[in-house]
Amino acid sequence: MMRKIYLAGPDVFRRDAKALGQAKADICAEFGFEGLFPLDSNVDLTGLSPFQSGVAIYNADIDLMNRCDLIVANMTPFRGPGIDGGTAFEMGYMRAQGKPVWGYTLDTRDYGDRVEHAEPGWDHDDQHIEAFGMSDNLMMVGAIAESGGSLLRVEGDPKRMEDHLRAFRAVIEALSSL
Repeated sequence: MMRKIYLAGPDVFRRDAKALGQAKADICAEFGFEGLFPLDSNVDLTGLSPFQSGVAIYNADIDLMNRCDLIVANMTPFRGPGIDGGTAFEMGYMRAQGKPVWGYTLDTRDYGDRVEHAEPGWDHDDQHIEAFGMSDNLMMVGAIAESGGSLLRVEGDPKRMEDHLRAFRAVIEALSSL
C-alpha cells in the first residue's frame, strides 16, 4: 500500500500554491508516496461566512491528515522569525497520533539568531529568547526528533519555488531510503 504524506506549510498562501502543491505531489509519486496537499480538498465554500469558511477548511485539513501516514512540513519562517501557526498545529496533530513528523526550512539559522534582540538573549518585549541550537521552537523540533523524523536545513530563497522543491526532494529522498 502506498504511504500517504500530508504536505504541510504556508505554501497554500502563495500565488503559485496549486503548482507548488502539484510539484510536491509529483516528487512524492516519483518515490512511491502519495502526497496530499491541503488545497486538494476542494472545499465548497458557497454561501458560507468567512468564519464558517475557515472552519470548513479546518475540518477538510483534519480529514486529510487523518488519511495520511506521516507529515512533511515546510518550516521556513512565515510572517516573522518562526514557523507558520497552522503548520505548527498540523505537526502537533500528527505527532499526537503517533505519526512521523518530517520537515525542511530554507533558513539555516537557529531560531534565536532570527529573533530581533534588544539585548543578548532578550527580545524587544523583554521576553527570553530560547537558545537550544534549534531551527525553530523546541516543541516543533522536538516533535520531529521524537517521532523519528528529520529536519533538513537548506539555504534558499522562500520566494523561489525551485528552492522549496530542492529541499522537499531531499526530504522525500531521505524518507524513501528508510
